[in-house]
Amino acid sequence: MKKLSKLLAVLLALSMILALAACGGTTDPGENTGDDANTGDDANTGDDANTGDDAETYYVGICQLAPHPALDQATQGFKDALVEALGDKVSFDEQNAGGETANCTTIVDGFISEKVDLILANATPSLTAAASATDTIPILGTAITNYGVALNLDTTEDKVLGGNISGTSDLAPLDQQAAMLQELFPDAKNVGLLFCSAEPNSVYQVETIKGYLEGMGYTCTDYAFTDVNDLPAVTQSACDSCDVLYIPTDNTAADNTETIANIVLPAKVPVVAGEEGICKGCGVATLSISYYELGQITGRMAADILTGKTSVSESAIGFDTTLDKMYNAANCEALGLTMPEGYKAIAE
Repeated sequence: MKKLSKLLAVLLALSMILALAACGGTTDPGENTGDDANTGDDANTGDDANTGDDAETYYVGICQLAPHPALDQATQGFKDALVEALGDKVSFDEQNAGGETANCTTIVDGFISEKVDLILANATPSLTAAASATDTIPILGTAITNYGVALNLDTTEDKVLGGNISGTSDLAPLDQQAAMLQELFPDAKNVGLLFCSAEPNSVYQVETIKGYLEGMGYTCTDYAFTDVNDLPAVTQSACDSCDVLYIPTDNTAADNTETIANIVLPAKVPVVAGEEGICKGCGVATLSISYYELGQITGRMAADILTGKTSVSESAIGFDTTLDKMYNAANCEALGLTMPEGYKAIAE
């Protein structure tokens, strides 16, 4: 029994020694023990993370009132300038209201739901819809004649508006447009002012240029249409009584130049237009800004606002100061008109 007890004691001691050896053995070099673990220095803790400006992306909503050349060019210029400044960090939700003011509200409400970073409002109804919908998301207008008139402000002076709205104006110098009309038609007596009464900026332009033209000795008559339905009748009435027509930067007119052309050309009544797109459709001459450049100016403003270089509340209304005297060669030929030196033909 003593021998057996001693043997059991020896075996028990050997078992304890083997167990201790197993627990106290060396660690595998590849085992994650703490010092070699990714505990902070090698982890993505911020310096190497894709944060800040490198990770910033921008989502811009574009609401364009109608598909016509001037507004199309402004939108394209805006997008090109933003992509040039921000590359693939900017993306767009571009929508067209098809000339329906009510659609602008629906489009802008969608932008707000999508939480866009900035809204481009192309034309006055787009701007008023955006202004009514949000006072926090930055809004930039383009192809807006006068912001005071468009937003029903106490002033018609285009300047820093404050708040969340700024943008660019397409107002060409109306005194120079009146002088151009006089240069081309010095013997005319009656000038018809054709415009949509539902567009406040058109009303503003007509009231302003009328003062210049009447000061030159012309008799001016307003020919206001409410929408496309009465446009043909109003245009015909203007042709029956006037020697020459003037059309401001009017969106409804711009969207229906073929209708106007089908009336004024057979009647042999020339149209002086407020911008190139209307002139190309139904006019003979214009003193026009570049809507593409106007969009570019707006796009550069947007890039500065999105990247924090400036705030929309501190951004002054921008203008394209490059003006071109342009003429519609086909319409001039149809009416037997020859343009003086200094006018360039609108590209077909």
